[in-house]
Amino acid sequence: MDVLTTNNIMLNASFNNKWESIKACGQILQQYGYVQASYIEEMIEREKSVSVYIGNNVAIPHGITTNTDSILHSGLSVIQVPEGVDFDGNAVKLLVGIAGKGEDHIALLSKIALILMDEKNVALLVNAETKAEILAILQD
Repeated sequence: MDVLTTNNIMLNASFNNKWESIKACGQILQQYGYVQASYIEEMIEREKSVSVYIGNNVAIPHGITTNTDSILHSGLSVIQVPEGVDFDGNAVKLLVGIAGKGEDHIALLSKIALILMDEKNVALLVNAETKAEILAILQD
């Protein structure tokens, strides 16, 4: 099972609050068989304890622990929010949901963080007009 496909990407989304956006990241992962519904609650619990906002208009929602039965396969969900969604005073325009099974979690987190630390990459992802563009940037 691929970690990221065009099915896992949502373009031009808008949300009323950060909780809706985190749930949407989890729902994509659930819909395509990466996680069980309980993982969505773990993603919400993570945000309650430590913000998943990482700067640069990016949030990376993920669960509390990698040793969980709620992760079936490692996977990513990507949501583009051009108008931004408020994360405690920070505008998030790109969400990357992460479900990493076991050791995959740190590897996925590291790879995604490296890509998203570059402001040019974030701008390209936020302004991408197709899912294929987003896939190409994140797979390089």
